[in-house]
Amino acid sequence: MAPVSAPSQVHPARRRLAAYGATVFLAAALTMVLEIAAGRLVAPYVGSSLYTWTAIIGVVLAGLSVGNWLGGRWADRGAGPAAAGVALGAAAVASLAILLSLELLGPLVRTSAMGPLGGTLVLVGGLFLLPAVLLGILTPLLTTLALGLDERTGHVVGRMHALGALGSIAGTFLAGYWLIPAMGVHGVILTTALVLAALAAPFLISAWRRGAALAALFALVSGLAWQQQVLVSPCDEESAYFCIRVENATRDVPFGEARALVLDHLLHSINHRQEPALLASPYLHLMDEVARQWPGMEPESADWFFAGGGAYTHPRALNALDPGASVTVAEVDPAVTRMAEEALFVETEGWRVLHRDARLALARLEGERFDVVVGDVFHDVAVPAHLVTREFAELVRERLRPGGLYTLNIVDRHPEPRLVASLLRTLEGVFGHVDVWHQGLPSDGDPARVTYVLTASDTPPPASPLRARHGLPRQWERVTGRVEGAVADPLVLTDSHSPVASLLAPLLLRGG
Repeated sequence: MAPVSAPSQVHPARRRLAAYGATVFLAAALTMVLEIAAGRLVAPYVGSSLYTWTAIIGVVLAGLSVGNWLGGRWADRGAGPAAAGVALGAAAVASLAILLSLELLGPLVRTSAMGPLGGTLVLVGGLFLLPAVLLGILTPLLTTLALGLDERTGHVVGRMHALGALGSIAGTFLAGYWLIPAMGVHGVILTTALVLAALAAPFLISAWRRGAALAALFALVSGLAWQQQVLVSPCDEESAYFCIRVENATRDVPFGEARALVLDHLLHSINHRQEPALLASPYLHLMDEVARQWPGMEPESADWFFAGGGAYTHPRALNALDPGASVTVAEVDPAVTRMAEEALFVETEGWRVLHRDARLALARLEGERFDVVVGDVFHDVAVPAHLVTREFAELVRERLRPGGLYTLNIVDRHPEPRLVASLLRTLEGVFGHVDVWHQGLPSDGDPARVTYVLTASDTPPPASPLRARHGLPRQWERVTGRVEGAVADPLVLTDSHSPVASLLAPLLLRGG
């Protein structure tokens, strides 16, 4: 018969194994919380695009790889539980320091000569590489300690890897679906740091000097963060999609009061309080004027579909000029609509606002036809690939009445706008008349970041130059030939092949 004391000898080992497993689970979850939060945290400085997320994922994986290597070496040198406490405590300090570092690195990157891609790598690396390294130490270290308590190597290693994977899954869903929308990204970063500090405490009981040093460092960083006021989010509201801010834009209009909607890092649009029909942005003004002057168009009774609401600047202007026009808006983010109504002088009464993806919304409106479809969903260089394809263009044409107009704006790099040229070729396969417009392109020897406007219809366009009939005195010209001559063999974009990030790479690499 086994000694009576045997169970009491087994239970401490089981408790330690459970503690090691729980720590691996929570550390993996918190790593993913930081990774998901990274996208929102850096967006006000470098935007949110495929390249942003590539940089985030790459930096975090690189940090975890270095941490795994360090943790394995540390374990081979006989590191005990206190080492895990040091790694956790240091990760808590590094996580909290993210908010301080952002205040230093963010403005530097935004104003530097680095291209968007280089700036993104520098910003993400400076903020998140060290926390990822420190968190990466834990799995090999704690797995080695667990093997000292349970000789079943395969069982222990498999369990630890499974717990790490489950923690990563839990952290991903918690951060994206609940934590960030509920707490804001700054609150999430602060909470992550506090949880890591709490996890470190039990491991540091036997190493109280190191624990006290880490606690003092954590308190110092906390005090600096409080003093610099970096614990408070700069966003007026953080939704599942954007960091939303409203700024005073009175200086950007010739008279009266104006406010601007800022989504992440991009000033989306400006709304004038006293003159709702005033379109301060030249590209919005162009999209409105070209639709009004389109041959056969009757703007006072036209049916409009807006893919993207944002500040609702264009629908608001349309309502002021032609209250008899019908307005349908597909805006994916209800928080953006709410902010527009509360702070940007927008009244949506009488409009149909659909809070869903523009393509899905348009597809569900079977049997309905529109005179104008406006594409205003492209958030800086973050271009939804499914909204520039031939299949989407075919859907738009199905929803347009004969002679109707599809107009959209898109950012690209002059003098070689590869995405615009590909979109032009794609639309030419669906519509009879497709053109590109601009207020006045720079010379070809002067690279620049440019917002182009495209029009597509089966009706020929109005004459160029197009002169404004209302609002600020402006005129625009067709630049279709210059775009076609600037890019050789542009792509036809399809649902199966729409490499918008690749086509925008020159803009991201070299700026403009």
